[in-house]
Amino acid sequence: MTSPNRTESSTVNADAAPRVALITGLGRRNGIARGIALRLAEEGWDIAFNYWTPYESRMSLGGTAESPSEIAEELRATGRRVLAIEADLEDPVAPAEILDLAAAELGPVSALILSHSESVDSSILDTTVESFDRHYAVNVRAAWLLIRAFALQAPPEGGAIVALTSDHVVHNLPYGSSKGALDRIVIAAARELGERGISSNALNPGPVDTGWMDDEIRASGVARQPTGRLGTPTDIANVVSFLVSPAGRWISGQLVKADGGFSV
Repeated sequence: MTSPNRTESSTVNADAAPRVALITGLGRRNGIARGIALRLAEEGWDIAFNYWTPYESRMSLGGTAESPSEIAEELRATGRRVLAIEADLEDPVAPAEILDLAAAELGPVSALILSHSESVDSSILDTTVESFDRHYAVNVRAAWLLIRAFALQAPPEGGAIVALTSDHVVHNLPYGSSKGALDRIVIAAARELGERGISSNALNPGPVDTGWMDDEIRASGVARQPTGRLGTPTDIANVVSFLVSPAGRWISGQLVKADGGFSV
């Protein structure tokens, strides 16, 4: 594992007390994380984001080696400061280093959006120990370490944690079960970190086509949606924007389903 690498920010923020958000798993243009980053940047947040190019290349979901720098420039065009940090969250040292870099460059982080994941389909009978352990290292251990590092550097007024989760566990054992563990950690954080002014919620977006759907899956998802359409990164970004805002911070310790009624 290589220590986190940073891409320098270039836009000066004139705000006396800028709001800083750290978003993990932002490595491709068609992902939910990009939609969240754009929405928050447009609302005045400075953005630090984490990505890991080898994972994007391995999964072949639309990410390229150039995607992070392109996304960073897109975010800077909104007038905000931006810091891109490449780091492998399978390394237990990476989470604290990412928070340290973000805080040193942009100031204390007051919104932590956990959008990263290891996601490789396999079932009970064919999941390997190596795959199982890697899913838990990235999806569970890294989330805990990121939350801990976030809480230790949070500004006096506190902040907000939002973690993207999923119900997809059948024939997706390591991913789905690790997301279940993530939910418990995030909900526990609401109670344990509440005295620090930190809200914490898990957010289940349901099916959003971010490059992993084929035509059959897409048609099946649309048929089950009361809205008659699949969710989009913008739909999820709207919910995250509210949860990290002062108006949404009273919501804490919840598993929020923002899926257009898909789960009903």
